[in-house]
Amino acid sequence: MKAMLAIISNALCRITGKNVLLIDLSEYISLTSPAAPTLAQTQRQPPKPPPGARVVVSRSFTDFTPQATFDIKQCDLHRLEEGPPLKAELTREQGLQYYRTMQTVRRMELKADQLYKQKIIRGFCHLYDGQEACAAGIEAAINRSDHLITAYRAHGYTYTRGVTIKEILAELTGRKGGVAKGKGGSMHMYAPYFYGGNGIVGAQVPLGAGIALACRYQGNNQVCVTLYGDGAANQGQLFESFNMAALWKLPCIFICENNRYGMGTSVERASASTDYYKRGDFIPGLRVDGMDVLCVREAAKFAADYCRSGKGPIVMELQTYRYHGHSMSDPGVSYRTREEIQEVRSKNDPITVLKERLLSNNMASAEELKDIDVAIRKEVEDAAQFATSDPEPPLEQLCNHIFCNNPPVEVRGTNPWSKLQSVS
Repeated sequence: MKAMLAIISNALCRITGKNVLLIDLSEYISLTSPAAPTLAQTQRQPPKPPPGARVVVSRSFTDFTPQATFDIKQCDLHRLEEGPPLKAELTREQGLQYYRTMQTVRRMELKADQLYKQKIIRGFCHLYDGQEACAAGIEAAINRSDHLITAYRAHGYTYTRGVTIKEILAELTGRKGGVAKGKGGSMHMYAPYFYGGNGIVGAQVPLGAGIALACRYQGNNQVCVTLYGDGAANQGQLFESFNMAALWKLPCIFICENNRYGMGTSVERASASTDYYKRGDFIPGLRVDGMDVLCVREAAKFAADYCRSGKGPIVMELQTYRYHGHSMSDPGVSYRTREEIQEVRSKNDPITVLKERLLSNNMASAEELKDIDVAIRKEVEDAAQFATSDPEPPLEQLCNHIFCNNPPVEVRGTNPWSKLQSVS
């Protein structure tokens, strides 16, 4: 390393005509998690450059801490003797990936907010900003071949399941380049092993149990992650699904994303018991800090391993928070204060929590994270440009992809005499 720096330094001197000193910082930076420095370490300093020399600091990926272990919040348990670990290992690559995923979802949702206010996106639109650690942590814990189904606040999971920003935003604007060809909108996006996006409150839960039944029937060692909100937690169909899943020991992870408000009603006003992780009664459960991506990842790993072992379903409650209102028609400040929202943003934002971990443990530099932010902004802007310029699907394709057998069925249009054919 020192010989290489000497060669580069001599070359720069010949080019610039000035004394240039390249300093190798690798021997002054620990490559493991920071420990208490010894006296010798605190006294050791890099060499001082000669007078008049210009200093160019060289830094490569080897200067960063490749892996660190973090303490995470203990989960509350129900009918479990032990829960997820209290420490989580994080590699630099994982940390950057989680940061990139959460920041992408955040920027994408903010762009959707802007397009909605410009009346380019119309209809229902439920944004996910604030809850990014839930989607990122769950995806980091399961396999790509595992299944996931959620409610109508689905943009984040659509992205983590592999759909591009361009396809998501184009679907929101109703263009043919959207993931559902512009005919699904905000609540109805799908991908392999991802079943939406469901507009009926709680209706996805029995569907998730059915997917888990298919997994058990086929014996493929897959699990189904079935998500719902605190507002749906009092639905009768949830408890019917819990009962069947327990009877048949289905590999289903029932996850309640508790963002503290069901539409405009706080959980305390809507539920006699807000311990949603205990709602399975005879099904084990755990309550997790849903604002910490590492907590979510470790808890979801624990739950997936539990289901794969043949023990049956498990219930998780992720304590999280949404920054926007329930939907774009809800300003979000009539039932909670702006100060409450700002306090969560300043003290418990999931992206900031991860960012501080990476920076304080020398796993990334501020400049590197800023470069990621700039690249994400550009990607989102490019996707928005596509979503506003791509054409809408033509009228003759309106009824296509209705599930049916051949030959194509005829679908009545706006009057009894106009007919459209459905081609699947």
